[in-house]
Order: sequence, then structure tokens, then C-alpha cells
Amino acid sequence: MYGYIGDVVNLLLRWLHVIAAIAWIGESIYFVMLDNSLRAPKAAEDRDKGVFGEMWAVHGGGFYHNQKYTTAPAKLPNDLHWSFWKAYTTWLTGFGLFVVLYMASPAFYLVNANSPWAWAASLSGWQANLLALAFLLGGWVVYNELCKRISPNMERDGLLSLAVAVMIVVVAYLSTQLFTGRAAFLLTGAVMATAMSANVFFWIIPGQRRMVKAMKAGEAPNPLDGKRGKQRSVHNTYFTLPVVLLMVSNHYSFLYSHEMAWVVMALLIFAGAVIRQFFVLMHAGQQKPLYLVAGAGLIVLAFWVGAPSASGPPAGEGEAPGREQVSAVIEQHCVQCHARDPEHAGFNAPPAGYAFESWEAIKRQQSVIQQVVGNHYMPLGNVTNMTAEERDIIAAWEK
Repeated sequence: MYGYIGDVVNLLLRWLHVIAAIAWIGESIYFVMLDNSLRAPKAAEDRDKGVFGEMWAVHGGGFYHNQKYTTAPAKLPNDLHWSFWKAYTTWLTGFGLFVVLYMASPAFYLVNANSPWAWAASLSGWQANLLALAFLLGGWVVYNELCKRISPNMERDGLLSLAVAVMIVVVAYLSTQLFTGRAAFLLTGAVMATAMSANVFFWIIPGQRRMVKAMKAGEAPNPLDGKRGKQRSVHNTYFTLPVVLLMVSNHYSFLYSHEMAWVVMALLIFAGAVIRQFFVLMHAGQQKPLYLVAGAGLIVLAFWVGAPSASGPPAGEGEAPGREQVSAVIEQHCVQCHARDPEHAGFNAPPAGYAFESWEAIKRQQSVIQQVVGNHYMPLGNVTNMTAEERDIIAAWEK
């Protein structure tokens, strides 16, 4: 029953998380498109009242006329639309999922028993949880300080972008050393997603509230509030595609189980940002297909770096291991979870739908088993203490 309740909570949180993320990201991409598609107003009366740009659109059988003011209109309506709950809901449900899936079983999902840093490999469950929380908080603090110190007046945003890119590479590297590969990709994405939500919570919305308050008081808004909100919004739009990829990466062990996983991760992050740049420029009326080519090149490079070795299983003496040896290893280390009725309390059903209770079922998944055992992703956290000799048996198992 515990496993069933956990699955229900997981499903509902994931459902809400995906819905909120679609709404937030969709709205964010729409407003970036709108901002970059604005054209100077044609009507003199619009220019006289401070309209900076406008866009006409047709959708759903209706026509829309969007206008953006240079600073603010002479009068604000009482029913002004605000955009923030989608961002907050996305982060809160994402964090809830992290608690339910990872922090509830840290020895399984967080502790990197194969870390080259002995202290990280020997972390207890509660220590790994604290480290993960510190990692998220530390990522936001460092990013925020970079923004405040390098480009406080939005005059050195190019240099700031370079600094943030370096920071993301460092985050990718540290995450793969401190946590399991699956958690590393997720936590790197969570650092970026936390920065996105925190940008909305600490900078974009407060700045907009100050602007509205000033206008209602008959005062001129501080232009830095608008510029700062724009700066953080721009960062958010370039984080979007990489974050989406990192959040779905847990379904693909080949991404995070390679010894150079941090390089693969960094290349894919940059690929997402470069591809996003193509669309940002396209909406501004500039066609720069080389950005798409560069993004595709980074993706190809990432998959080349992360490709499995073609050398095959290590050569051994004597005959290849037989059915009895392979079955014994899988029985000892895999069937506790990968069964129709798992013994492990954290699972209500076999992970990924793989149940290894018959030789036929094991044979069908031979290539998957050899891959995840060979790259040390399985058993998770090596909680069953699979030995190097047992891994060699799986590697030498012939089809």
C-alpha cells in the first residue's frame, strides 16, 4: 500500500507539474515572441500616447492588437493581468516531486557510491539530502550574485552571459561528482529552474509592483526595474530548452551514465540555448540558420562524446558465462525491484516495466541490462554491493 500511495502522489504531482510548466513556458515563449515582433506604431495618436511598438495577430477566429508602452500608459486598468503563479506552481510541484522521488530514498537515488571523492561516496542518506538542498540554494545565490555584481545596471549583460555559462559548466561538473548520474542531470536542471522561478519571485514581479505603485501615485517608475526584469526574463528564456531536456533525461540512462556525463550535459545545455537564440532572432525578423546548425552540431558532439565503447565486453579466460551464472547475479541484485510484486518498499510495480522473473524476460532485455550494469548505473547506488566480478559476468554474457 505504501508503494501504491507513493505512485499516486507521484502521478498527481507530475501531472500538475507538467501542466504548470507547459503554461509557464508557453506564456514565456509567447511574450518573448511578442516583444521581438513589435513594430513601430503607425497611428500618430498611438505614438503620442507613448506606444513603443505594436503587433497585429489572428488566432482562433479573432483578431488581436497588442501594444507595448515605452514606460507606462497614462492610466492603468484595475484588472491588470499578472503572470507569476504558473512559475511558482511549476517550482513547487517540481520540488515536491524531488522530495517524493529522490529525498525519500536518498541512498538509492542521490548518493554517488562511485564518486571519485571519498567523502561524497560515503554520505549517509540525510547528508545527501542536505547536500542536495544546499546545491539548489547555492546555485541560486551564486547566479544572483553574478547578476548583481557584473551587470547591476544592465550595461554588461554580454559579460554576465559568459559568466553564467561558466557557472553552468561548473554546476554540471560538480553535480556528476556529488550525486548519481540521474540525480546530477535533474539537479543541474533544478538549479536553472530555481533561478528562473526566483527571478520571477525576487526581481521581475517586485519590480513590476514598484512600477505600478509609482504610476498610481503619479510618479515616474524607476527605469531600472523594467531593465532588470527584462534582463532576468531574457535569462529565463535561454534556460527554457535546456531545463526541459534535463527534466526528461532521467528516462535515458545513456545520457547520465557515461564517465564524461558532465561534458554531455554541458554540450546539450549550450545546444538548447543556441537553438533558442535562433527563434528569438527569427521573431525579431532576422533569419540566422547558422544557430540551428551550431545547435545541431553541439547535439551531435554530445552524443559522440557519450557513445558507449565499441570494444565490447572484456575478454575472459574459458567459456562465456552460462544461464545459471547470469541468472544468479540478476536474482541476487535485480529481482528485489524488477519483479511483478517488488520486495523493495519503494516500488509498487517493476521499474520501467522490467520484471526479471523468467529467463525469457531477462534475455529480452539483455542489451539494456549489460548497458546499465556495465556503466555502473545499476544497481542504484550499488546498494546490493554488486562486485566487479559479477559485473564482468554480465559484460561477458553472450547472445
